[in-house]
Amino acid sequence: MTDREIPERFLDGYDRILVEVSATGRRLTRDEIASRRALGEQAAEAGQGLRALVSAHLTAARAAWPDAPGSVDSALAAVQQVIDAFTEGYERAQRLAVRQEEAARREFIDDLLYGRSDLGRLAERAERFGLRLSQAHAVAVAQGPVAYEEGAPVPRQVERALITRFGDRSVLLTTKDGRLLCIAPGHQNDVLTHFAKQAHAATDGGRVAIGRPQPGPGGVVHSYEEALGVLELAERLDLDDPVLLAADLLVYPVLTRDRQAMADLVLDTLGPLTAARGGAQPLLDTLTTYFDSGCVAAEAARRLSLSVRALTYRLERIHKLTGADPADPAHRYMLQTATIGARLLDWPAKQF
Repeated sequence: MTDREIPERFLDGYDRILVEVSATGRRLTRDEIASRRALGEQAAEAGQGLRALVSAHLTAARAAWPDAPGSVDSALAAVQQVIDAFTEGYERAQRLAVRQEEAARREFIDDLLYGRSDLGRLAERAERFGLRLSQAHAVAVAQGPVAYEEGAPVPRQVERALITRFGDRSVLLTTKDGRLLCIAPGHQNDVLTHFAKQAHAATDGGRVAIGRPQPGPGGVVHSYEEALGVLELAERLDLDDPVLLAADLLVYPVLTRDRQAMADLVLDTLGPLTAARGGAQPLLDTLTTYFDSGCVAAEAARRLSLSVRALTYRLERIHKLTGADPADPAHRYMLQTATIGARLLDWPAKQF
């Protein structure tokens, strides 16, 4: 934008101030400074560029110079005061606009993730932030050792990595409850995978969960809740994988859908382990490691820092107490399901 394209109203009274101040050597009055600040705010709100505005002020000063008979120093001091006041008002208006934009963005994100707004209105607001909620969307959630806030170094680092790799792909990166979130169209698996990689590195080894793509305006909240459920599941089951896909873990929500039935299975199958010396936990850990090792006794013993003979003794003890043999395929499924249920329900630490 050139100087001539700057509306004259943003320079209103400027030439008069220059002439008077240059002639008298006085400084700008409080009202004159306030008027420059107000014009700066108006220019920012009108979307005028600051560089062009400053250039227009300098051009106007040169044009008024022949009519300013005072000292050069007084004229330059007046120009400096005017531009300082004008840019102060401009920057103040910009900071206010940024705060309002951030507040609107945060309100939108809260409504989007909690489903508190009318879906039609939510879809309209989403377009302002680059999302088209008529499409399916998936949400990836990254959790690190500390809480992360919008604008903090870690979110900025991840955002830069995404922009550098993909540019603008209708992706929304934000934070919620101390976690990093990436909301992307459901078909852009590469975006979510890259986010997971960058977030895992930036959060110093944090864990990332990716929900399944879900359609419609309510799809984002469904995928978000699914990703949160995966993070909770990973913590309960002590899963080591840094990136977890909800699609790969669907069996666990199925197992816990009927909580009472699962609790009954755990108590009926594993309850007798509480009679063992040292309680149920050591034998439950043995079962967990044995199943996680693919029922390979040597590998399970290594993970538990036991001899194979000691592991075999524990498995035999489990068989004697429960009546189910972990090495018998006919009994294995029931025992493994009950073991998973115990981890999900935090048994025997929590009684039910």
